[in-house]
Amino acid sequence: MAKFKIVNNFDGSFVLEPDAQNHLFSLLNGEAFRHQVAGQLHCQDLEFTELLFQPIPYSEGTPKGMPREFEQYHESEDYAIINVPPNFMFKAKIFNPSRLCAIYRKVA
Repeated sequence: MAKFKIVNNFDGSFVLEPDAQNHLFSLLNGEAFRHQVAGQLHCQDLEFTELLFQPIPYSEGTPKGMPREFEQYHESEDYAIINVPPNFMFKAKIFNPSRLCAIYRKVA
């Protein structure tokens, strides 16, 4: 029988070193990457909003697995939330947090 640990409070805050953040933003803004993701989302292009968040455990207070302030983007047809590719995290030398999500605005 599996046991589940209920997480009532999870601190999803993080701070990236400026060099690591600049490198990651450069990768996430890359034209080839944006076009690849835009093709999967069936839109012309994407614009990186420079908003990142750490996925958090699902709970009653966070039913979408993200901080509440980002739920508006999840519910909007004009935005897309993607998992930052692990190789981007590695190239930018970001090891903590181990996962990030990036928010893009869809360009028709």
